Amino acid sequence: MATFDDLLEEVGSFGRCQKRIFAMLCLLSLQFAGLYVGIVFQGFTPDHWCRDSVLEERRKACEWSMEESRRITMPMINSSGLLQHSSCHQYEVDWNSTELTCDSEELDLSRLSVVECKEGWEYHYEGRKSFVTEFNLVCSNGWMVDMYQSTLNVGFLVGSFAFGYFADRFGRMKTFLLTNVINVAAGFAMAAVPDVISILVLRAILGFSSKGGWMAIYVLLTEIVGVKYRRTVGILYQMFFSVGMLILPLLAYFITDWRWLQVAITAPCALYIAFYWFVPESPRWLISTNNSSKALEITKAIAKENGKKLSLNFEILTDDEVESTSTSLLDLIRTPNMRKHTFILMFNWFTSAVVYQGLIMRVGITKGNVYIDFLICALVEFPAAFLIIFTIERIGRRLPFASANIVAGVSCIITAFIPDSMFWIKTTVASIGRLGITMAFEMVVFVNTELYPTSLRNLGVSVCSTLCDVGGIVSPFLLYRLASIWLELPLIIFGVVALIAGGLVLLLPETKGVALPDTIEDVEFPERKKGTPENQEMKQVLKSNEAA
Repeated sequence: MATFDDLLEEVGSFGRCQKRIFAMLCLLSLQFAGLYVGIVFQGFTPDHWCRDSVLEERRKACEWSMEESRRITMPMINSSGLLQHSSCHQYEVDWNSTELTCDSEELDLSRLSVVECKEGWEYHYEGRKSFVTEFNLVCSNGWMVDMYQSTLNVGFLVGSFAFGYFADRFGRMKTFLLTNVINVAAGFAMAAVPDVISILVLRAILGFSSKGGWMAIYVLLTEIVGVKYRRTVGILYQMFFSVGMLILPLLAYFITDWRWLQVAITAPCALYIAFYWFVPESPRWLISTNNSSKALEITKAIAKENGKKLSLNFEILTDDEVESTSTSLLDLIRTPNMRKHTFILMFNWFTSAVVYQGLIMRVGITKGNVYIDFLICALVEFPAAFLIIFTIERIGRRLPFASANIVAGVSCIITAFIPDSMFWIKTTVASIGRLGITMAFEMVVFVNTELYPTSLRNLGVSVCSTLCDVGGIVSPFLLYRLASIWLELPLIIFGVVALIAGGLVLLLPETKGVALPDTIEDVEFPERKKGTPENQEMKQVLKSNEAA
């Protein structure tokens, strides 16, 4: 009996049609980078200090430099393990007092009481306007910067469930269309709203829609190509995210206002709406919904574009192994192997998000050149894709996946204890950690798609990736709050969870060269051939359990 994989061999596993679709849809992954890590530039917190209008007059009268003025008037505090001038407090000084001298060497204010900034803050802008400087989200309001990234991940979390179900129920391309319409509306609105609360609400809406669209397209791409091309397509799709990260600092360098940067990040979504009429629905999904006639029609169109022709024995397409489209979350944990896969993948999604986002956002708090540092971080990601392509067909999925997590964990821990004076050594080790977690993040996505059956694939990926969203919610608070105690403390946490994730990956089955499973039975008993009496009996048991 013909399967869809047989059809793909007939029409071309990765012909002209699939290449066209791939080239178009990879643009989505490129644009997603701006949304996911745009906080580094949109939420950039420059060096800042208390504004004092009377002090400004005294500074001019005494001809103090800005640095001299801050040295005299700002109390010293312990921040991230370093003694430095406070950004949130000032000495309570009567600058009109005649006892105060202009001699900065004699002037000692350390005996005066310390108070919080009364007139707001001054910023060392460096030509950049972020929402932090626009709304004064520093000091006691700094937690709202954490919320900017966390609300995005809350949206990711809800959207993963909603659009995961929607994509498996109504199709990959309908999901893609709906999510992009929402992206356009919310993205442009966010660039115009006048208050922080509206920004956070719209940021959550963007997370809700964008994650569902990104995952639906990833699944679609893996479903329309042959087995031997799945890993390449999956890796390159994610590599375009890295290309987007290279473009982002260039955009941010020339577009210095965070609102116009938001417009630039959103604009491509308007173009993506038109893709709905140029990219077909997944034939594999149509077969899983018992719509074989439409699947055959689309497959013929793919064959025609590829310069192929279906043979007569494919004119009627049926698949007795297709499961009911009535799926539920319980299907992910009802049987032993499905349950094991689900829990291990969930933890790896969580780890990838916490460590990956944490290392990216750390660029914004290390006081270096944010554009150059971000660009270096983005460049480090490219070897990850090539290492994956080079290893997974020679070695397999499991060992490179586990090794990537372990390398990331060890590198984070070592980086934490390398002194800042050894700058290049510290940067090199940190880059190895970034390389490792990038490999792990890219691998968890396509390994996830290979471990679930067709009718549960989008739901399985979406549900497991919700732990990625939980990790994304936690990561900003973990980074910024722990870094205020010791700048390197988050790296220790990142290292520990990555090491645990690497160990758990070794418990997953190898999927190298294995066809995508069509049923839950294929997951539970991959060694059994379809159609055997034992297999049919087990299938009835599984269906009885599902009915229960």
